[in-house]
Amino acid sequence: MRNLKFLPALIGAILGIAVIIYVAFYFIFLDLFVDLWWFQSLKQEPYFWLRLLYRFFLSGGVTLAFFLIFFFHFWVASRYLGLNPPDEILTDLDKRRRFQRFADVFMSGSAKVYTPISLILAVFIAIPFYRQWESALLYFFGQPSGATDTVYGNDISFYLLSYPIYLLIQKELLTAAIVIFIAVGILYWLEHIFIPNQNKEYHIGAKIHLTVLIGFVVLFVVWGFMLDRFALLYNHSHEPVFFGPGFVEINYKLPLIWLGIFTFVAVAITGLLFIFSKEHRVKGPFFISSAAFLFVWFLPNVDSIPAAIQKYIVNPNPVKAEKPFMQHNIDATLNAYDLRNIKIVDQRINLNAAEDIATWSTQKRFENIPVWDREYLINSYQQLQEIRPYYAFFSVDEDRYFLLGHTRQVNLAAREVNIGKLPEAAHTWENTHLRYTHGSGAVATPAAQDADIPLVWYLRDLNLYSPVGLTTKNPDIYYGEGSYDYAVVPNTLNVVGLEPADPSIERQYTGEGGIPIPSWFRKALFAFYFKDEKIFFSISITDKSKMLIRRNITERINAMTPFLHLDKDPYLVVAKDRFYWIQDAYTLSKWYPASKPAADEYLEGDQPFNYIRNSVKIVVDAYDGAVDYYIADPSDVLINAYARAYPSLFKNMEEMPLELQKHLRYPRDLYYMQMKVFAKYHQTRPELFYEQAETWQFANVRGEEVKPYYQTMDFGNCNDKEEFVMINPMTPINRDNLSMIGVASILDKEACGNSYKPGITVYRFRKEVQVNGPAQVEALINQNPEISAQFTLWNQGGSRVELGRMVILPMGNTVLYVQPVYLVSTKVKIPELRRVIVSIGNEVVMEKTLWAALNRLKQTFIKEASESNGSGTAAPTAQ
Repeated sequence: MRNLKFLPALIGAILGIAVIIYVAFYFIFLDLFVDLWWFQSLKQEPYFWLRLLYRFFLSGGVTLAFFLIFFFHFWVASRYLGLNPPDEILTDLDKRRRFQRFADVFMSGSAKVYTPISLILAVFIAIPFYRQWESALLYFFGQPSGATDTVYGNDISFYLLSYPIYLLIQKELLTAAIVIFIAVGILYWLEHIFIPNQNKEYHIGAKIHLTVLIGFVVLFVVWGFMLDRFALLYNHSHEPVFFGPGFVEINYKLPLIWLGIFTFVAVAITGLLFIFSKEHRVKGPFFISSAAFLFVWFLPNVDSIPAAIQKYIVNPNPVKAEKPFMQHNIDATLNAYDLRNIKIVDQRINLNAAEDIATWSTQKRFENIPVWDREYLINSYQQLQEIRPYYAFFSVDEDRYFLLGHTRQVNLAAREVNIGKLPEAAHTWENTHLRYTHGSGAVATPAAQDADIPLVWYLRDLNLYSPVGLTTKNPDIYYGEGSYDYAVVPNTLNVVGLEPADPSIERQYTGEGGIPIPSWFRKALFAFYFKDEKIFFSISITDKSKMLIRRNITERINAMTPFLHLDKDPYLVVAKDRFYWIQDAYTLSKWYPASKPAADEYLEGDQPFNYIRNSVKIVVDAYDGAVDYYIADPSDVLINAYARAYPSLFKNMEEMPLELQKHLRYPRDLYYMQMKVFAKYHQTRPELFYEQAETWQFANVRGEEVKPYYQTMDFGNCNDKEEFVMINPMTPINRDNLSMIGVASILDKEACGNSYKPGITVYRFRKEVQVNGPAQVEALINQNPEISAQFTLWNQGGSRVELGRMVILPMGNTVLYVQPVYLVSTKVKIPELRRVIVSIGNEVVMEKTLWAALNRLKQTFIKEASESNGSGTAAPTAQ
């Protein structure tokens, strides 16, 4: 019966241990096992262990350091320093022994109390380090950038790599120092009050201990004041004029910070002198320094003083007072957004375009003008080429391929798996995870086509028919842009594929990707991981099967490298062996000094930033899921720090296969953001920057911005070599005429090879000549009676006219406008390209082909020139 008393306790202990084991297994070890196997399948096991090591080493190291700090001071406070008996106790042997026994019990017992307290405090203080361990990683592996800020003269790497971690360390060390000082002070006071036989005067050792702790508090407070100087670099009170410190911050707030440091140190010194002075204690210096510090500390909260400086000194002379600070903001913003090396070309405009048309109107040049918008093509692809209900096109990409004798721009899309349109009865576990596991093939069409003819296909159908030789050996797509569940392949089910030769041939997965399932143990773990017992009991899964997880490419990359920020538009590349996805990735920071923060959510997520680099190109194998990272911008200090921390992860751009290098491009999101910033910051002189008279905006048509778009064209940079560029037209703020056309390219214009060298050229139009913007061209289109009558005729009988994206191109010394016209059925949305409208100057024509339209325009300009010459007036040319 006696043993039964311990039975409830034994059962409780067993249950508690079981719960702990279950929680540890399910929430720690299970994820750890699956992640390890996943990284092994990607051949990135060293990176997995290194990242895990860094995280636990830094987090654990910080926790251990704070634990030792807390424990050390508590241990010191519990030793002899706090036990200070009078002389009669020490001289009496019996009393001394009794006191020593008490002291031993006190010191040994206190360790049992201070140890858990120290651990709890250490964990509490170290929590922010757990969340920001990668900031510490950047600090340890960062190196100088070679560029300095213009305000304080520090290397930029200090702000991007060191300053954030310094803010964190200073805050946590100050908190720890204050906690220790208060706890130790209370401990000494309790020992002095409650322990018998204590002297009235504190021991000199206790005073020294408390003095050291005060010194640490003072040191960390002063460090905080020093860091406050850099906070001025992120001041936003002068917006919308400029960002960063201004006259008030540098000439009023910065001196106050230095004065605050001086007065605080004076308070600490006079306070210590007062405490340690046994005789002739003078309180005056301490009170005077304290009053001075409180006054200086309170001054920044008095808004009337900086407001008066702003009102009576700055505002009457804004450009003179703020000129150097506006220049700081201009220089910093251009550097932070990689806009320093933009090439500006003052473009001359010919009012008579006959010569330019004759020079440029060749078939090679104009068959790449993208009259098909991907926003319209997606409907055609879905209606005409999904073919099966379990396939889907999620997006249309633009690219260029060498076809039919030269580089041609194409639109293409991957045919991915998507069982959402299957009957509900088909949404079974086997169908979802074992049968419908992958997409098949892709479609491609030329970006430029003649109107009023059926859509031309470069790649189509499930047998990958291509009249231009655009083929791939393995068209299966297991990894893509869709929301994919896990898949188990190969398996014993009779999964019928679609081969060009024989559609009944069984196609099984033979890729290297995926996590092997060679044992019942792994099957059981995956069943637990996915909370799906069918994985364990399915007889269709063999020891040769592999588990494919994280098959959405964005999810896949984020799981591998969460410190990279991804462009919203990954794109497909058709290679000889298989399909690949190329994803542009960025490194961001919000700590670039005096740089204006980005105003919009340009990228996935909502992280604020004022520094960006397209530092990495990521290639994902659509068949076996391999992920390769290539450093595209070796000048970026952030990616260099990550590359030193993870040497096995990143590769040089030269290591990318040449077949893929040919399909690199300037990222759309990056260019849009850069142009939005450059619209204001191209005014590099503070006087012009303050006036804002030359500020640009995105060209507008039909109430929407003309977003940057891709164009393949020979701009005469490399011996008739065609470039795949991104075009961006802009107009003056609140005006419709064109100010510039920005062209972003990756072509090395010196070597003219395949090397990756991104750059931007801005064709800027002089103010003396009116260059029509897209809204003005649209007005000319609407005023044309021939075009208006045709639109009225088409807008009947169950169809409607829709205008696509207006293409705007610099053409010699002329600006060419091409407006595609689509006819869309109101029932089945398969758009048809019916006409193209071409405009130069104030002339507008509509034809079925660009060639015919240009010929009409050419004849018009020749006629005008002839009439002008006949009347004795030369054809005008704007210089």
